[in-house]
Amino acid sequence: MSVSSSGKPVSNRAKFATNLGVLAATLGSAVGLGNIWKFPYLTGSNGGAAFLLVYIVCMLLIGIPVMISELTLGREARSNAIATMQKLAPAKQPWWLIGAAGVLAAFLIMAFYSEVAAWVFAYILKAVQGAILSTDPTVTKAAFNDLVANPGLSLLWQWIDLAIVGFIIYLGVNKGIEGVTKKLMPVLLFLLILVGIRSITLPGAGQGLSFLFQPDFSKLTAAGFLIAMGLAFFKLSVGMGTMITYGSYFRDDQDIPATATRVAFSDLAVSLLAGIAIFPAVFAFGYEPNAGPSLLFLTIPSVFASMPVGSVFMVIFFILTFIASIGAQISLVEVPVALLEEKFHLSRPKATIFTMLGIALVGSLAALSNSSLAGVHVFGMSFFDLFDYVTSNLLLPLGGLFIAIFISWIWGYKKLTAALSNNGRLANQLVIKVLYGILLVVTPVLVTIVLLNGLKIIQ
Repeated sequence: MSVSSSGKPVSNRAKFATNLGVLAATLGSAVGLGNIWKFPYLTGSNGGAAFLLVYIVCMLLIGIPVMISELTLGREARSNAIATMQKLAPAKQPWWLIGAAGVLAAFLIMAFYSEVAAWVFAYILKAVQGAILSTDPTVTKAAFNDLVANPGLSLLWQWIDLAIVGFIIYLGVNKGIEGVTKKLMPVLLFLLILVGIRSITLPGAGQGLSFLFQPDFSKLTAAGFLIAMGLAFFKLSVGMGTMITYGSYFRDDQDIPATATRVAFSDLAVSLLAGIAIFPAVFAFGYEPNAGPSLLFLTIPSVFASMPVGSVFMVIFFILTFIASIGAQISLVEVPVALLEEKFHLSRPKATIFTMLGIALVGSLAALSNSSLAGVHVFGMSFFDLFDYVTSNLLLPLGGLFIAIFISWIWGYKKLTAALSNNGRLANQLVIKVLYGILLVVTPVLVTIVLLNGLKIIQ
């Protein structure tokens, strides 16, 4: 047994073995398709640089404080997302619902995220075959539409993706999560830099860089603020139980504020690299920046088609993009797996199998949203869009809001100070005071205003 900062004993459980492993696994959770796929298309759909600035504000005042809070609570309780809130909350207060909402969010995100990863996996084969190596928008659009409109292929690639993720989860915390992410993150970053260098040398690339870095605030909308906040939660993996779960595997001597800050800014750097790789190509080859979820799959083949030995690099790129998705998927799946292990006492193999089967069942609705279920809409949205909207714009912000309220108003400054200073071993009192002030007032107020505006309750 080990002892928490509050003096209470906590059960022994698996932990990340090294500080590098902690950073790699946490960054692997944050960096993924949210950076390479979702960030570019949402930035393109919401005005470019102005949206980017709003996102950065959301990251600083909402994303990082909530990430620190979740990691702290997870390490303190050494439990799954629901049990963490049960252990740390006052008796008979239903704060465990925050953890339950996080588990639900992680599950629903995997339902559509696994399909995007499936598209990336399918594009590895397309790249090998040379079917997408073209600068002609007609060719790249047709290749993407043919894939998503085929129900059999959509389900097949999704199930292959889930099988790979399930196997890594089965291996456990050290051999699976930590071991995989430490090896793969550096290679992905190298290739993103390579693609970015080629993209900015394309004719007309300057227009894409201006779109990404020169703000036009007239393009910002109230909905854009809600989307930016949702993106901050999505990309940093907060509000979905993952950081609570990963925090429960943190070492006792880990500097949580420093780790969270490094992760957030590294995540931002990867997003900017993805933007630099994609937006110059968007304008150079005549694509629309607001093309939506298909943007990555339309532009990247065009970049490689204009490069020497581009076919080889394109295969490597989509392999590594798929690998990038693995880190985030691992963290999402670990949330319900940890719950089944600890709450229902299932073995890790059984918990993994049940979780993957559940995701495959619900995820099939998202996988078939562009084919067999294309005509089925709920609240005017396909299942793919519905899962995305409910998680990014409702469950994640609400989870983050109540985490901020809980740790500042209920848990309190004294416990937060003990936990974040590692019982006085870290000289970070000023950081803790600033963080506490943000969590006490700034984060709850900002999230509430943006949520109410997005839900049309206030205008």
